[in-house]
Amino acid sequence: MPSGTSLPDAKMIWWRILVNLYRKTYGKLYMIERNTTTHCVVHCADTPAEMDIGAAEIHKWHTDPPRNWDAIGYHYVVRRNGILENGRDTKMQGAHCAALGMNGKSLGICLVGRGNNITGDQYVTLHSLIQTIKTMYPDIEVIGHSDAEPKKPNCPGFNVKQWIKDEFYG
Repeated sequence: MPSGTSLPDAKMIWWRILVNLYRKTYGKLYMIERNTTTHCVVHCADTPAEMDIGAAEIHKWHTDPPRNWDAIGYHYVVRRNGILENGRDTKMQGAHCAALGMNGKSLGICLVGRGNNITGDQYVTLHSLIQTIKTMYPDIEVIGHSDAEPKKPNCPGFNVKQWIKDEFYG
């Protein structure tokens, strides 16, 4: 193992090699059904305020090279105007937060924009969506991408745990 490479990094390298070999042999990977849902991970698209994209554009980003995923990684996308769009089938594992095995046990929500330009309409939709998710999964823990992945300290750009506390338990 190269100097400075940790065991999780080495495992990820081998996983990527295996995935690429599978894709070259059999084509795209097929999505896997999620067996448990313990978390909901909130992300941002890290886009400027003037860039109003939706699930279709993010799907293209995720399925085109270099990623070549089977579908958009998020289960939901909240556009700048607060419109909620469906992404990946909610029964399937996501491709939005590999850290801590979150893809296999979480739903992923992407807010178009970034922390300093998330709109009021987006926060209203996020509140409603999380309220709905909490009725389906009463024990779900809602976190920001940065809570699971320290290498993403600005995603989604606000403290999700504090926002949940203020919004739902305040």
